[in-house]
Amino acid sequence: MQKDTLVHAEHLTRYYGHTLAVDKVSFDLAKGDVLGFLGPNGAGKTTTMQLITGNLAPSAGRIEVHGIDLLDEPRRAKREIGYLPEQPPVYRELTVEEYLRYCARLNRIARSHISKAISTAMERCGLNEVGHRLIGNLSKGYQQRVGIAQAIIHTPAVVILDEPTVGLDPIQIREIRALIRELGKEHGIILSTHILPEVQAICNRVQIIHQGRLVFSDSIVGLEQQLKATSLIAAFHAAPELEALAKVPGVSRVEALSGGRVRIHFTEMNPAEALIEQSVARGWRLHELSPERRTLEQIFIELTCSEQPVDQPEETA
Repeated sequence: MQKDTLVHAEHLTRYYGHTLAVDKVSFDLAKGDVLGFLGPNGAGKTTTMQLITGNLAPSAGRIEVHGIDLLDEPRRAKREIGYLPEQPPVYRELTVEEYLRYCARLNRIARSHISKAISTAMERCGLNEVGHRLIGNLSKGYQQRVGIAQAIIHTPAVVILDEPTVGLDPIQIREIRALIRELGKEHGIILSTHILPEVQAICNRVQIIHQGRLVFSDSIVGLEQQLKATSLIAAFHAAPELEALAKVPGVSRVEALSGGRVRIHFTEMNPAEALIEQSVARGWRLHELSPERRTLEQIFIELTCSEQPVDQPEETA
């Protein structure tokens, strides 16, 4: 485990009776990481979050938070965790400052440091202008900010955010995403979400869980490589035989589509230039040639709609 590793989860397993909800999940989270944690409903995402926060004991496996074993020293380990559940745990009848003071006391911040902790959390979350207002009178976006402020008021090493932008308008979503990116510079962030574009907008790593198992774990850079075009859509006025197209340099496979179009697969070298040259030389009269990119949604569906999850190599922080 590296020195800057903030969460080390090893073979986490959880049963509910005879039902296996989480199956040997292992991963690391380092300082500076913003980890997007994806999964369909019932995949084991929420259970995994509860295991990491110490709200649920694993049936097997171990968790270290900032080098502290969560099972052996739960109080010490939980001091290193900030958590925002999907429904922010705010008290609507309190002002922002009153609520954050209450949260500071819950987190056992020394009395002499409480005012500074409140001031810092409000500053980081953009709450200075609403500190004296009742939480119940704030917009949902500001209530989310208050929820994030309570999660970071004790300056934890790890911040876990569960669906932090659900129900927000586009401007509020943009602001919360910017805040999360900023927090990611000084903390390790785990972002549980079902909004796929959010992962690409905020995170530097992504994991997908399906049927209790991690089926994908990679950096966003690695993901972008998988999203690159690996096929072309082509159409010809004088369509050649598929066998002739398959012999074009760079082409790995060809499949016929409706409307006389074809999908041309390739692995490394994009055969577009060779296809144009062959079309001119052989009179195929090419009139359409466009790259076909995979989307994160396609990868997500491929991994989570199969009967059996497919193992992916896990990236360590």
